[in-house]
Amino acid sequence: MNMARTGVLLAAMTALFLAVGYLLGGEGGMLLALGFAVATNAFAYWNADKLVLRMYGAREVDARTAPGLHGMVRRLSERAGLPTPRVYIIDTPQPNAFATGRNPDNAAVAATTGLLQSLSEQEITGVMAHELAHVKNRDTLTMTVTATIAGAIGMLANFALFFGGRNNPLGAVGAILLMILAPLAAMLVQMAISRTREYAADRAGAEICGQPLWLASALEKLGATAKRVDNQAAEDNPATAHLFIVNPLHARSVDGLFSTHPPMAERVRRLRSMAAPGRGAAGSNTQRPGPWG
Repeated sequence: MNMARTGVLLAAMTALFLAVGYLLGGEGGMLLALGFAVATNAFAYWNADKLVLRMYGAREVDARTAPGLHGMVRRLSERAGLPTPRVYIIDTPQPNAFATGRNPDNAAVAATTGLLQSLSEQEITGVMAHELAHVKNRDTLTMTVTATIAGAIGMLANFALFFGGRNNPLGAVGAILLMILAPLAAMLVQMAISRTREYAADRAGAEICGQPLWLASALEKLGATAKRVDNQAAEDNPATAHLFIVNPLHARSVDGLFSTHPPMAERVRRLRSMAAPGRGAAGSNTQRPGPWG
């Protein structure tokens, strides 16, 4: 059901992109928009993971430089039936994590130093399982394509200022509306896709690690701390916010108007309901936080 909904939303995003192209330049504009969409998605498919990791200054680690984290990801990958992805650490005090890559064979997971220092081993396990669920579900590719199309729609809409939307029946007024409403609509669709994939990754991540309450506990801590601790790279690149396990944005008031993530209370409630039949096995998080970097 979640994948079907995601497919419908992606189709809506593509249709919006083509509609913006048509309003700017008729059938020719629509074809140009389609060609641009293909080109941008091809670029994103091959390069998005490298760009986002570079954007956040992520450094790759291995079994020698970060044995705890790398070993954890390797064991979880085996449980999930996945190749072990590349593992990165991002030097920022905000506790957070994300996954990227076009497919499981070319995936990467990244954790911040804030996450590794503030969560228990069990909670970190839950977070890494969530990120591997994104890899297994191929959400990393879906969200990369979504973000690319959303950005392209915004760029096309800005062209309305220069071209005036010659085929727009509302003329100059229509061009202004196009410039404002098209990126807004793209943002809403992008957020809907992101929220759908987060719920699915929470469930699959809990199944991978076998302990839903570990992830529930981690989400509660991450949600509370991320609101207080800045992630400057994310604030400077808000289009990447959907990649993270919890919303990294808060420093700028405009960021609070929209959310790429579902309500934290609902995510935790769903995870706790998964753990209800076997609560004893997943109950407590007794391990102390420690330096994993």
